[in-house]
Amino acid sequence: MYGFFRTAILLTGGLAVGASMLVAQNEAPPAGGHAELEALVSSQGVDLSDPVVSSRVRMLSHQTVDQEGRFPSANTCGTCHPDHYREWSVSQHAYAQMSPVFNAMHGTILKLTNGTNGDFCIRCHTPVGMNLGEPEFMSNMDRHPTSREGVTCIVCHRVGEAYSKVSGRLAIVEGDLFDPVYGPSGDEELNRVIAADEFSVNTERGQAGRAIHAGAEVLDQISRSGFCGTCHDVNLVNGFRLEEAFSEYKSTPAAAEGISCQDCHMGIDPGRNSGYDEAPAAVVGGRPTAVRKRTNHLFAGPDYSVIHPGIFPHNIRAAEMATIREWLTFDVEAGWGTDAFESAVPQGTEFPERWRTADDRYDAREIIDANLELLAVADTQRLQVLRAGYEIGDVTTRRAGSQGIEFDVEVKNVTNGHNVPTGFDAERLVFLQVTVRDASGEVVFQSGDRDPNGDVRDLHSIYVHDGELPQDKYLFSLQSKFLVRMNRGGEREQVLALNYSPSPLPFLRPSTRPTVLLGRPVGARKHRATIPPLKSNWANYQVDDDALEGTQGPYTAEVRLISQMIPVNLIHEIQGVGFDYYMSPREVADAVVEGAQVLWERQVELN
Repeated sequence: MYGFFRTAILLTGGLAVGASMLVAQNEAPPAGGHAELEALVSSQGVDLSDPVVSSRVRMLSHQTVDQEGRFPSANTCGTCHPDHYREWSVSQHAYAQMSPVFNAMHGTILKLTNGTNGDFCIRCHTPVGMNLGEPEFMSNMDRHPTSREGVTCIVCHRVGEAYSKVSGRLAIVEGDLFDPVYGPSGDEELNRVIAADEFSVNTERGQAGRAIHAGAEVLDQISRSGFCGTCHDVNLVNGFRLEEAFSEYKSTPAAAEGISCQDCHMGIDPGRNSGYDEAPAAVVGGRPTAVRKRTNHLFAGPDYSVIHPGIFPHNIRAAEMATIREWLTFDVEAGWGTDAFESAVPQGTEFPERWRTADDRYDAREIIDANLELLAVADTQRLQVLRAGYEIGDVTTRRAGSQGIEFDVEVKNVTNGHNVPTGFDAERLVFLQVTVRDASGEVVFQSGDRDPNGDVRDLHSIYVHDGELPQDKYLFSLQSKFLVRMNRGGEREQVLALNYSPSPLPFLRPSTRPTVLLGRPVGARKHRATIPPLKSNWANYQVDDDALEGTQGPYTAEVRLISQMIPVNLIHEIQGVGFDYYMSPREVADAVVEGAQVLWERQVELN
């Protein structure tokens, strides 16, 4: 019946294998140490009285403590920086590695390049994991807890030198909590806190008092756009320019005026140069430090979570209460942990072992509710930052009557800092949904409507590809397209920018010559459809007279500008390796469509 389902059914066996590849038997060692690891292993039915098993558990525990000593978790930082932690915990930085879409896309690219893409994608999404030497492709449920934190605190605040556009290839300064951190302002306030008896802090390992880092070194670049450009300009070894957010910024009015990425994306009003809050940077033992410039670490943007609210946002209580696999068995939709549900549970109802008692379900519901509240905050700020970049401009009618209707809609980029969309613009779906109705409310024209999978009707819709629905020839979309060279010349659009190799082993190879001599990479390129800063594009629509036969005016156009983080056809393209957290392609796709936001809408009479 549905193109997406049809393909998914054909791949069911492959999906089962793919999913099992992503799911190992044991959770990654928790950050809490030996006792928590023993409890986790015991809960999975492992006999700890076996001396071999017990020895292995203790070895893993020591490895976990050692890795915390090299790469401290955000949970550690959150003790004294609770507000920063709360903002970061729901941010796109925090979601970078948790995303099942990213994990499957990265795994698919590794598969199609025979592994030669290496850590190119994932080194930005989990710098800690790659510094730990974890496999490029595995389930997040089996990664080290700090690795799952994606772009965590130390990824920015333990970088000891300024990098340039290195596509995320940076070294993290290793050290435990007591070692220095890096930031914009030095250690004057830190030294005051260390010296003041009221804070009762300790800078030496093994001593009494609240542990604190002994130094705060100045890294000037952390307050400048070049720091963001370390990851937000992505260039492959073969010369392909995947993302150009920083390069775009460098030639904008914002750059010329000295406005930085941070000014718009870490300030008071997301997406606008609106100044910064003034607040303490830390709360130590319930005592706030001095008031200073306070940056927003939520980093709102076009992405949003599609996973269980028990495992994202990051939550210290959630990590202490249950493993990821246990959280995935908690039925949020059924209402577990609410009075309405618990008061009506039939006697003898069976629950997963971790949620067997009502007390545990109530405690879990508190965590879920807190996370859902934080996700709502992130959604609000996402809408704010997107509305700061896009507007619907003029709607002009060229012709309207029984002989046909012609009208145009202007879409504006109202930011001066970069194109819209920017960054991973070849997978950002921003489009106009236009519906024209006659005087009785009957629909006489549609563009930007969706197929049953949730895709717009472009060339990558499975329904359009299979000839079951016509292509939307009036579709206005700002999604850029990948154009890939074919074996015997010519190019074609593809969902992923990967060439099909005539040899049995496809390799991603570095360029053999400077691409500047050719003007573009030889294997693939990107056809950008984005709008430059402070510019606009026009969408043109025409309703033929045969569509108006038997109808009467006046005619009304409903225009909606919609943002969705990725198209559903990407889910179809990457489903072969399986999705993390036991999610089906259908579940991922439905959550992606559900998260789409209407940025602006207008209703215009066409006359």
